[in-house]
This record gives sequence, structure tokens and C-alpha cells, in this order.
Amino acid sequence: MFRQLKNIDTAFRQVRLFCLAVIICCLLICCFTIYKSLNLVQSMQSKVYILSYGKALEALAADGRDNVAVELRDHVKTFHRLFFTLDPDEKSNQQNITRALYLADGSAKKIYDDLSESGYYAGIISGNINQTIAIDSVSVDLSTDPFRFRCYATQNIIRTTSTVTRSLVTQGELRKVSRSDNNPHGFLIARWNILENKDIKIVNH
Repeated sequence: MFRQLKNIDTAFRQVRLFCLAVIICCLLICCFTIYKSLNLVQSMQSKVYILSYGKALEALAADGRDNVAVELRDHVKTFHRLFFTLDPDEKSNQQNITRALYLADGSAKKIYDDLSESGYYAGIISGNINQTIAIDSVSVDLSTDPFRFRCYATQNIIRTTSTVTRSLVTQGELRKVSRSDNNPHGFLIARWNILENKDIKIVNH
């Protein structure tokens, strides 16, 4: 009889241990499922779906601060391309410069006025000159506000008889303004000045 009671007690302990193990496994599975579900919800919340021509296209939503450096550099590049790309066409040049001046303050307007008074733009038109610019790099200091930048570029001035390659280095500051159609990045170049603009190569045709 005592042996039978002992066997029952042992069996009860084994069943209890088995039940505890099952409960612990269920709790672990539940915790893991909840964790994965929360991760899935967070990842889904960071996605944006755009409906285009009946098709759902996935786009990722990002914090605007992650793209500040990219937007700053693109703003600087866009301004320099508009300001320094010139053709022997007064209307085209004026359109580009007008668009460029929306991206900068009076410091850029002053440089434009000085170039105009010196006959620079008139010389471009009368000499049938094309001027292009290639942006080599733009460095931006994000530790300051307004953000300081320096732009390194190469100009090509194409005349009938020669092509002049010039190095161009400018610097300035970028401050935040409201976004608009004329200023989509919402930055304004301030205290802009030209540090270097010298010939580095002349190729005669």
C-alpha cells in the first residue's frame, strides 16, 4: 500500500513538473509572438503606400532630420548650377539667375550686381560664350546654426577659340526658411562669397 502511495506521489510530481514546463513554454511563445508583432507593426507604420495607375507602390517614411545634410548639399548645388550656368542667351541667363536668387539672400544679389556692372554677362552674350559648372563637393557643418558650408567646383568657359577650366571655391551659411515652390528645400544661403576663382587649364581650339 505504501509503495502504491509512493508511486502516486511520484507520478503527481512528474505531472506537475510537466505542466509547469508546458506553461513556461507557452509563456515564452506568447512573449516572443507579442515581441515580433510589435516589431511588425512598427515596420508597417514606417511604410507609405502610394497608389499610381492602379498599382500600390511602397515608399519608406523617414524623419526629416535624417535627410537634412542631403537637402543642404542639394540646395547649395542647385544654387551654384543656376547661378553659374550661362549661355549666350540673355533671357535664359536671367531666368536661371532669378531662380538662383530665390535660394540666397542679398549677398548673392550683390555679387550678381557687381558682375553685371562689370559687363560680365554682356560679354557672355556678345562673345557667344557657354559657361558650365561641375560641383566637385559640398561640405556642410551641421554642428552650427546657421549651417556653414563650403562648395568646391570646376567651371568650363567655352569660347570659339578656347576652353578655359577654372577652379571655384565659395562659402556661406544656410538658414532655415519656409518651403515654397521657388525654394523647395526651405533653406536660404546667407553671407555667400567667392574664395577662389582662378584658371587651371586653357585649351586652344
